Amino acid sequence: MSTATRVFLARLAGIDVFDPHGDQLGKVRDAVTMLRADRQPPRILGLVVELVHRHRIFVPMGRVTRIEPDQVVLASGTVNMKRFERRSTEILVLSELLDRSVTIRESNQPASVVDAAMEPNRTRDWVITRLAVRTQGARLTRRRGELFQVEWNEVDGLALTESRQGTDTVLAMLSEMRPADVATALQDMTDKRRIEVATALDDERLADVLQELPEDDQVELLRQLADERAADVLEAMDDDDAADLLGEMPPADQERLLELMEPEDAEPVRRLMTYADYTAGGLMTSEPVIMLPDATVAEALARVRNPELSPAIAAQVYIVRPPQATPTGRFLGTAHIQRLLREPPSALVSGVCDKSPGALRPDASLVEVTRHLAAYNLVAVPVVDDHDRLLGAVSVDDVLDHLLPENWRDNDREPDLVNGAGPELDSVRAVVDG
Repeated sequence: MSTATRVFLARLAGIDVFDPHGDQLGKVRDAVTMLRADRQPPRILGLVVELVHRHRIFVPMGRVTRIEPDQVVLASGTVNMKRFERRSTEILVLSELLDRSVTIRESNQPASVVDAAMEPNRTRDWVITRLAVRTQGARLTRRRGELFQVEWNEVDGLALTESRQGTDTVLAMLSEMRPADVATALQDMTDKRRIEVATALDDERLADVLQELPEDDQVELLRQLADERAADVLEAMDDDDAADLLGEMPPADQERLLELMEPEDAEPVRRLMTYADYTAGGLMTSEPVIMLPDATVAEALARVRNPELSPAIAAQVYIVRPPQATPTGRFLGTAHIQRLLREPPSALVSGVCDKSPGALRPDASLVEVTRHLAAYNLVAVPVVDDHDRLLGAVSVDDVLDHLLPENWRDNDREPDLVNGAGPELDSVRAVVDG
């Protein structure tokens, strides 16, 4: 018999679990899932199976080969006998998801979850696709409400961002997500929950997440923080992103937060804010990987191994005369990581750096930056002043952030790459088209 294509989980409770040889292992007691930050159907991680003496274990769904009306068959009789303990990020479907209060999105009618149906998707994962819900009946007549089925995304109240779970549980779920995905989750949250989560994140994590939000949301969230905390988060941000964010705020707010920042953190941000938007100076970071001429290849490779560096910034190091901090001494050239990997570790970086294709001035336009990166197949380009001192570097991800239209972070629809991107994208398109 083939596995059912849709299984209502409440009907699984108490049915027998067998190994491939027909030997009974135990009975199904529950199913484990994790709520998602969006409204997409959550994946069923596995089943809670009760063995003899009420010993409960976890069986991953990947071990299940067949689900029949009266039995579940596993791929093998070998199972992990460790006693099941629910993690803080997990939800037990039968024990915790059923009977939850939800709202039908189309009618705004309150209801409660009676059952949940799971189905296999294209990747053969089992996901909860439908819910059986019961609306609230009339109190005076004591009539029971209507029972019907809805798609998972047709109700409000079950997404991670809408759940009644404590902030600690939400943070535990968000901790395993990339900053861009956390930013998307924050946008789906209520204002109250968004502030709770943002306040609970540490400065570095919140800085990473802020950099992935649209500028208006960045400003709004930063304004919700105490000034001292906002200044700490700005210090943890990349200096170019901090400058962009402050540039969206009134001058009085800019100056107040800059004064609260540590001087060594505020200085490069102030300098970046003096450059015009859509220029190399306005796009660049003042913290690329910079080495002095007497540094070795081994030292350079150790620097680019820093996991906090973006791939575009870590792809090359810039060789300068002292001082090493931007604005540096005279810029000598660029050593790309591919070249460094082919050289002896004891070799000096000054001997393997490239003098071409040169650098850009801070007033170079976005079109010039784009043309330079495309013409020489680069992921970053150095920016120098009139005295050939290194000021920073513009990476390809900085360029993309400014080329894409404002709605590019919106997951609900395709970005409008034809309209709404502004004259900057029109100019770049003209360069590409020749």
